[in-house]
Amino acid sequence: MKIPLRHKMPVLILVLTLMFGGLGRAGAQTANCEEGTRVIAHVFGESCVPENPERVVALEWTYVEDLLALGVQPVGVADIQGYNNWVKIPVALGEDVVDVGRRQEPNLETIAELNPDLIIAVGFRAGQNYDDLSAIAPTLVFDPYPTDLSVSQFDEMLNTFNTIATAVNHETEADAVLEGLKAHFSQAAAALEAAGRGGESFILSQGWTTDSVATFRLFTDNALAAQILVQIGLENAWDVEPQQYGFTEAGIEGFVALADRDFNFFYVAPESDNDIFLESPLWSSLNFVKSEKAYWLGGDVWFFGGPYSAELLVDTVLAAMGVEIPVVAEATEATG
Repeated sequence: MKIPLRHKMPVLILVLTLMFGGLGRAGAQTANCEEGTRVIAHVFGESCVPENPERVVALEWTYVEDLLALGVQPVGVADIQGYNNWVKIPVALGEDVVDVGRRQEPNLETIAELNPDLIIAVGFRAGQNYDDLSAIAPTLVFDPYPTDLSVSQFDEMLNTFNTIATAVNHETEADAVLEGLKAHFSQAAAALEAAGRGGESFILSQGWTTDSVATFRLFTDNALAAQILVQIGLENAWDVEPQQYGFTEAGIEGFVALADRDFNFFYVAPESDNDIFLESPLWSSLNFVKSEKAYWLGGDVWFFGGPYSAELLVDTVLAAMGVEIPVVAEATEATG
């Protein structure tokens, strides 16, 4: 029997409280680090990081966002134009931040010239140049796609955010950001419930076309973006097994098997590709399209960010559904 959301809400809030309050932070001091530094654990081991790093280079957009949310402007960022195109958080990247090249292949010489005292990278890109990066500055590496599929990417995002906060000595700011995120989730869940839409099912997707042939990423239960919507009381209807990268792929014809199911279809796609979807007779025949439950979220919603991107995804989904979150308090502002 399906439990009404009004009975789930106290449990949901309790789970969120435990989740946000119970995540430990890295950084226990060991004898291996020199005075004035501390050890920070990450997926490639441990690094001795200065107690108050001031010059930080971030080689992945998620970690740029994390730093900005904590009130830290990095000195270097990989692919600034791409970051600005996709990540729409309310804290702007400084105009004097240096572009250090592509995320896949950052310019080591440019990074070294910035004289950083901390570099933050992502595991699936840093494997080939970690030693070179570490020779420039202590380098922390994180993995947003845990190989242990029992660990959700949402939990990993929170853990990484807290670890970065410890590394840059901004734990108080992290607490404020995460408390704001928890409050935002609670407000969104309450707004959905008040609109009579709490507990509804969804499938979340990224779509595009190649030679007019449509492909959709469909996000599984362990995916960060899907987990964000679960936090506000919605239920993921794409109930295939969790995948390491958090999605499977299908064409429009793959939705035919879901014809008798009732769910909201939230999707991001470039406008030109969405026009192709809308012109397809097969798309028009799908149950979620005919019942007006296909919600185009635009072409540039970022599903792979940190706490501020999570809030923006929630706002975008509720706006598409025509559900308004009442303004009950001022949004948490980053300091610094």
